[in-house]
Amino acid sequence: MSPALRGLGGRDLVLVTLVCVFWAFNFLASAHALREIPPFLFTAVRLAILVALLAWFVKVPPRDQWGRMAAVAVLNGALHFGTSFLALHLAGNLSSPAIVAQSYVPMAVLLAWWIMGERFAWRTALAITISFAGVLVLGLDPMVLESPMALVVMLFSSLMLALGTVFMRGLRGVDMVSQQGWTAIIALPPLLAISAIFEPGGFAALGEATWIGWGGALYAAVFASLLGHGVFYLLVQRHPVAQVTPYLLMTPVLAVLLGIVFWGDRPGPAMWIGGAMVLGGVLVIAVRTLQKARTPVNDAAPASAAAFATVDEAPADPGRD
Repeated sequence: MSPALRGLGGRDLVLVTLVCVFWAFNFLASAHALREIPPFLFTAVRLAILVALLAWFVKVPPRDQWGRMAAVAVLNGALHFGTSFLALHLAGNLSSPAIVAQSYVPMAVLLAWWIMGERFAWRTALAITISFAGVLVLGLDPMVLESPMALVVMLFSSLMLALGTVFMRGLRGVDMVSQQGWTAIIALPPLLAISAIFEPGGFAALGEATWIGWGGALYAAVFASLLGHGVFYLLVQRHPVAQVTPYLLMTPVLAVLLGIVFWGDRPGPAMWIGGAMVLGGVLVIAVRTLQKARTPVNDAAPASAAAFATVDEAPADPGRD
């Protein structure tokens, strides 16, 4: 069997499971914190902690990469993170945001086709269709219908991540630490501005936040960003990203279980069926990518790992790859 098609084993299987656990618990920790700190300000606090941890390690990007780095930071750091926490706050449950967040993978495939001319085969097209149909089915669940705007916001958040993923395809000369650091540095001012305008009383709430609010932000920065992405980066140094990404679907599954056990989620049939369709479609995209055994352009972007290697055939413009 080709090395690219083998599964992870032993230590690396434990490590990828640990990454998924870190990211799944981030939904729970952040949901608790968002009861005390408004979403965009919470995102700013998370990134401020990340800046403090990484400031001494970031390297200056090449001059011709500044525009792309800034676009990635605004799309992923400010708009994606900010609106994903807003959706989590609005939803009142962990299950639907954790599942719908995965829709960025089919979105990124479509954007790469539209913007970069990358092609994909009919199996991937079918998987994309199933994933989006799953979102519609999931939207009929009573938990989601209690706050339908949360679903809309999470879809917008996923679109921002998908756009950021496409921009990352051409990012050169920026390692994982520098990418995380510059994303936090660049995204911080717009997040603070958005919070000041749209979250009145937010800074007062931050001053009154307990260890739950601050602890949630610290967890998101250290465990979800620094350790989660760091361990993922270690894994993709040993294996093709396409080999690792199917395992990442443990994250929404674990988040749903955490929501049921610790948050009081009660998913109905529409949530289970729609969730299975969304995750099943994403899994097919990941497996198709694995079968092609393609290596992504930028392995230092774990947030968009699945979408980096989603096309089934060579891109139309090989100069971009």
